Formats: sequence, structure tokens, C-alpha cells
Amino acid sequence: MAQQYIYLPDFMGDWPWPRRIHPLHEEVAVESRAWVRSAKPFTPESQASFERCNFELLGALAYPDASRDGLRVGMDLMNLLFVIDEYTDVEVAPAVQEAANVVMDALRNPQKPRPDGEVILGEITRQYAERALRAATPEAMAHFRDSFSDYLDAVVSQADERDGATVRSVDDFIRIRRENNGGRPALFPCELHLSIPDEAFYHPQIVELRNCIVDMVTTMNDITSYNREQATNADDYNLLTVVMHRHNTDLSGAIAWVTDFHNEIVHKFIEGLKHVPSFGLAVDSQLQEYLENIANWPRSQDSWTFESGRYFGDRGMEYMTTRRVALLKRRDPKLDAGCCREQVRVHLIEGLVQSVVA
Repeated sequence: MAQQYIYLPDFMGDWPWPRRIHPLHEEVAVESRAWVRSAKPFTPESQASFERCNFELLGALAYPDASRDGLRVGMDLMNLLFVIDEYTDVEVAPAVQEAANVVMDALRNPQKPRPDGEVILGEITRQYAERALRAATPEAMAHFRDSFSDYLDAVVSQADERDGATVRSVDDFIRIRRENNGGRPALFPCELHLSIPDEAFYHPQIVELRNCIVDMVTTMNDITSYNREQATNADDYNLLTVVMHRHNTDLSGAIAWVTDFHNEIVHKFIEGLKHVPSFGLAVDSQLQEYLENIANWPRSQDSWTFESGRYFGDRGMEYMTTRRVALLKRRDPKLDAGCCREQVRVHLIEGLVQSVVA
């Protein structure tokens, strides 16, 4: 069979927000990486693979204007979300529900010691919540807890559907993907120091703008991550898979559909910024800062995708130019059977390529 390729759209070609990075990223990244390593969530081999993904870089790109403490909160959050992702992607629904309960309890009660024998996600989340509480305003922390609860509920729903081989409609999938991709919790550092009241934060127009950003991250991520996910049999919850199934099209057709959808979202966001309601001078200035902060997120996602080793290994900058990636063959799922919790396998893209060649 002839080699198939994935063609990567230039999603950020006309995005008005340029790439920026926090000046303290290297210094704070050392601290955040050491924190994750100290929890020992993975085997040494998987920990090394996890670190190649450079989630600290994503935090530095996503929160370039944060205070030093805010940057640490942002980097730690990126690490936390991806540790949770690695753990929950390979578990059955009851185990994911148990982990979600542990994580949410730790987030709500960071002063409470975690019991012996509990999944390590509990202690990692407890430590994160303790640090975040010291840096965040009460309003920001309340919004974060709400979004994190919704995120975990959606992760459990994903596990339920994975166990039952359910394929949602495209519209339904986009709605739940908005929650389970961690996009809303990831915006927490964008308001960490702000005191935006609920009447503004949850106003329909602001919710719509926030959804646009999260949906943009979904469209970009689900194309760039597709190769890695399909090679490891984890593409069931990818927008490309759903579009191929529901629209009876091939991979190229699905990429075209998602690209058009992404462009519609971009237009909706840019236009929506022109119609932000006023909540008084004090709130308006904070809201403007928040919207500028979240508008940076798609750019940071795009830059990190090519600059880190998560999806393209050492060839990210090459692929950013060529926009063409060879589609990998699927890995035998039996090779990863039973690998969960601290034994979960975090795959390097180079390793997946080698397994195909071998």
C-alpha cells in the first residue's frame, strides 16, 4: 500500500496574536519539571518520554505576561492536565470515575492529607491546588473549580463511550470535546490575578468567546495529534475520526471539513470581540485583559505543537514548513494491555516510527 500522508493546515497564518514566550520560562520550567518528577507518576522510561513533550514550554507560550508565581501555576497546570490525560486514556470507566473523584476531592480540599494507596493523581492535584490558592483570586479559583469539575465529568463520559464503542454526532462531539480536552481549565492562569464577577464571566457573549478559543484548540489539536493517537489506538475521541464516520469521508475530507469549521470559529471570535458588553470601568478593564490573554492560547498551542516533541519528535520545525506528515501504522493494542496508573506507557513518536520499521 502506498504511503499515506496527513496534511497540516496553517491555522495561524492570519491570527492577529503573534508568538510570545515568558522571559522566565527556562528558570521556572526546571522547577515545574522537578515537581512532576518527584511525584513519580510514571516509570523512568515513560517519565523521560513525558518530559520530551515539554509541557512547560506550552505554559511559557500560553501565559507570557504572567507573574513568576503565575507562570509556575500555569506550567504546573499543563503538567497536571497531561498526567491526568495519560492515566485516564487507558482505564475503563469505573476506574476513571474513581480517579476523577479523587482529583476533585483533592482540588476542593488541598489541606486534607491524601490516604495511603490512593492513585498518585490525588497528591499531585492536592499540591497543585495548594500552590494555586496562594496565587489566585477567589473569583478565579471558583471559576477554575467549576471548569475542572466539568472537565472531569466529560473525561468520565469519554471512558464510558470508549467502553461502549459509542460514536457521537459531530455537534454533540464538539460540545463534549469542549469540556474533555481541558481547554476551559487551561484558561485559569489567564484570569489568575483578576477578579471578574460571575455576571461578566458567565455572560453569554463571554461564554461564546471562550468557547471559540477552546473549539479552536480542539480543531488544531485533533489534526496535529491524530497521527500519534491513531498509531496508539487512541483516536476514538478525535474530531477527525468522528467526521470521517458521520460524514462518510476519508482522512483528507475530514481535515478539509475541520479546517473550514476552524475558519468559521476564527471569524466568530474576531467579530464577537466587537460586541463585548460593558459591566462598568473596573470590570471592563479586567475583562479586556482576560480576553487578550485567552486569544493568545491558539497561537501558543500551534507554536508548542511544532517546537516540542509531543507529536512530531525532532521533526516539528520541518513539518511546520512542509505541512506533510507520513501516516504511521497502528500499533498492536496487545502491547499496551494492562499498562495503567504508574505503569502507563507514554509513547515517543520516534518509538512509534521505529516499531513500524521493525
